[in-house]
This record gives sequence, C-alpha cells and structure tokens, in this order.
Amino acid sequence: MITKILGLIAQTILLAVVPFILLIRGAVYLHTSSNYLPSVCIVGGTIMTVVLLFVYLSLIHQLFIRGGQAISIKSRFFISLVVVLLYVIHGLFYISGTNMKSSSLRSEIRKVHPVMRLAVSTLIHLDKELIITDADRQPEDYKKMGLKSKKHSLHYKQDTGYSHALDLRTRGRPIWKNFLVQNYFRLMGFRTLRHVGSADHLHISLMSHEYPYAK
Repeated sequence: MITKILGLIAQTILLAVVPFILLIRGAVYLHTSSNYLPSVCIVGGTIMTVVLLFVYLSLIHQLFIRGGQAISIKSRFFISLVVVLLYVIHGLFYISGTNMKSSSLRSEIRKVHPVMRLAVSTLIHLDKELIITDADRQPEDYKKMGLKSKKHSLHYKQDTGYSHALDLRTRGRPIWKNFLVQNYFRLMGFRTLRHVGSADHLHISLMSHEYPYAK
C-alpha cells in the first residue's frame, strides 16, 4: 500500500515537472541545433509547453469534468497559454537579489542569454539558497582577479548579443546539492565545469556557435 502511494506521488511530481523540463530543454535544443535568435528559442520552448499543458488539461477534463461544467477547447488553450507566459516572463525578468553574490550582478544578469536565465530562475524555485557569483565579464575583469585574460570566454558577449555563461557558488553547500545542481544543468543541455580551489564554483555555459569549443 505504501509503495503504491509513493509510486503515485512520484508519478504526479514527474508529470508536474515535465512541462518545465520541456520548456527549457526545448529552448536549449533550438539554440544548439539551429542557432535561432534567443527570442525564437524561448517562443519555441513556450509553444511546446503550452501544447503539453493543453494535453494535460484535456485529459483532466475528460476524466473528471462532465456536463454543464465542461470547459471549451478555447478556454483550455487560453489557460495553458497564460500559465506558461506568466511563468516565462517571471523567469526571464525576475531573479531575487538574495540569489546574487553582489548588487552589481543585478545588471549583469540581464546580459546573460535568456535561456540561461530561465533555467536558473526555475532551479531557484527548488533551491532558494542558490547563489550566482558571476555572469557577464569583460577581458579586463580577469586581470582584476589576478587571472590570465581569456580570448574566447563565454562570459563575454557572444554573437547572440548575450553572455553565455554564469557561475554558481558551491563552497559551503552540501555535496549532494552541488551534485544535483550540476546534473540538472546537464539534463537541460548546458555544459558544466567545476572549478575548485580558493574560488570553488560551478561554471555553467550554453554553447556559442561563434566559438563552439569555448568554455
């Protein structure tokens, strides 16, 4: 009995998170496969998710709603569209300052590729203590940190008009949590690299078609 209940809960959670996985993974796929404009990738992922959510609502409608309580196809589609649009808009334009290492990151984060911002904001819903430590950079920023300047860093502005990388804090966080965060981004189609040492952090990047092997 307990096993069945746990299985049902697991299935429900999986069904609930699949639309958000599709939203981000679909947008990343459109970017990496065809190098569409960031807005096109977001719209493409949004359309996929709206369709899936519409299917969900239609199944629920068929199973549980009868007679005069029927919801029209147009209404189901409208509900799906509004829910996904609100989620996307919130994810793109709002990341709390408590999830940023410094106030200067507030302006930097807007320069990061929209698909990356959406992926990070989605994760923050599950990991409220996630901290972004770095985002957009200039070549001189490496010198200020006492590091050798990189020629093709994905922290720089790419041909999309956005930076394609950001760093997340790993120091002081449980190993299992860092493991899950890293694999979340891998699942979504991003590249990850763990930098250890005095500035231990997780480097997340989105492929740049301008410099496909850059990190």
